[in-house]
Amino acid sequence: MTIRIQNEDLNAEAFSAIGIILPSGEPETLSLDPLRGEMRDFCRRVVVNEKFKADADSLLVIPTADKNVRCVIMAGTGSEKESTLDSLRSAAFRAARAAAAKGLPSLYVTMPDANDEKRSRAAAEGMTLASYRFRKYIEKDEKDRFAPVEDIVIAGGNEKGAAFGAVMAEAQIWARDAANEPGNVINPVTLAEKAKALAAELGIECEVWDEKRIEAERMGAYYAVARGSANPPRFIHLTYTPKGAPKGHIALVGKGLTFDSGGLDIKPAEYMLTMKGDKSGACAVLGALRAAAKLALPWKVSAIVAAAENMPGGASYRPDDIVRARNGKTIEINNTDAEGRLTLADALCYASELGPDMIIDIATLTGACAVALGSTTAGLFTNNDEFGDKVIKASQMTGERLWKLPMNDPNLRSQIKSPFADLVNSAGRYGGAITAAMFLEAFVAKDIPWVHLDIAAADFVKKPYSYYAKGASGFGTRTLAELIAEL
Repeated sequence: MTIRIQNEDLNAEAFSAIGIILPSGEPETLSLDPLRGEMRDFCRRVVVNEKFKADADSLLVIPTADKNVRCVIMAGTGSEKESTLDSLRSAAFRAARAAAAKGLPSLYVTMPDANDEKRSRAAAEGMTLASYRFRKYIEKDEKDRFAPVEDIVIAGGNEKGAAFGAVMAEAQIWARDAANEPGNVINPVTLAEKAKALAAELGIECEVWDEKRIEAERMGAYYAVARGSANPPRFIHLTYTPKGAPKGHIALVGKGLTFDSGGLDIKPAEYMLTMKGDKSGACAVLGALRAAAKLALPWKVSAIVAAAENMPGGASYRPDDIVRARNGKTIEINNTDAEGRLTLADALCYASELGPDMIIDIATLTGACAVALGSTTAGLFTNNDEFGDKVIKASQMTGERLWKLPMNDPNLRSQIKSPFADLVNSAGRYGGAITAAMFLEAFVAKDIPWVHLDIAAADFVKKPYSYYAKGASGFGTRTLAELIAEL
């Protein structure tokens, strides 16, 4: 797919589809630019007859009898109050998705204030995401006409914004593809190979540790989780360094459980479904690093993943075990299904040792966060409100919803204490997302601003909505990249 900007007069009727993105209004008054003559008159009659008002989330596809233009696609962004960058992103997605569903190769798009950099970016993100379906393991259906639109022109758009948006969306697609791969395809070893391939593509540094090195590096919490699987762990560290002196250094830490059975505290069968997506945090940080490198952002970025499988076996870690993390803290195990925080503990210790200006970790960590916030919002926890606010500001640009949760309750903090070790790995159901974040905080150097994003449930889409297709969402990828761009 290519997204181009055309600022001079261009014949829209040379394209196989015309997309009109517009705010709501009465059918008789809606703008039908760039339609002309009989096509314009015909489409006006359809708009009036269908009582189409370009409300938020609306779509009208009008087939035509033109020799080139197969259809006119109208997508609404809603009222002036409803019309935001995210509603524009969603409308652009619907327009391009409708063209792709009909197998149309080219699309000419008009929208208000197209020359605004942020609006062109949002539209490009939506239209690029419209190309996505994970159909790798499905035999081609001859009746399925879906094909990504090959050539898209944004009339009067902003070239810099469109290029930026396309890279951001491609990063999210990369993360989705990786997260959608099943556990028999992506395990810790093959995830490391995928990271190596990404590093080679981008021309950046990549270091991978095997199980012997992981054990030698005193990552006792992480290695305990990994021991039960026939697939050995891999510790992955990619580094993007910009040309010239970096403006700063940010470490991104992603939870990389390529499959989570729950270990000896095994999950019920229905809760193991979608556990291939327990690596979504890892996929998001790798995707964000991809965007940072492609956009040549001026910050140094470290992407860190402690990849493992959590499986029951003779070598599995047990309830009542006590393990020691890289920073020396001991952890009593009372639930082997609270494994992600153990892998993140050692990864956060390692990230802190790099001396970055800030650290973000992103993880499908707790069911408690999903219960609290639902499937379209992630929880944000931080030791530094100023840094947390910057992450929230970035998320408002990308449309990825975050909600800040508190970490100042001493009663909850007392629940992660153990009578037999420094910490216990699970403090139970009540306030579970908060106590998990408090646990992670113990492995971050106190002088480093840190944010934890709990994307449980937001990582997987059961029913498509907005610009999200069914399956892995790639949630957080664009927010992390946007944060680096804004920094």
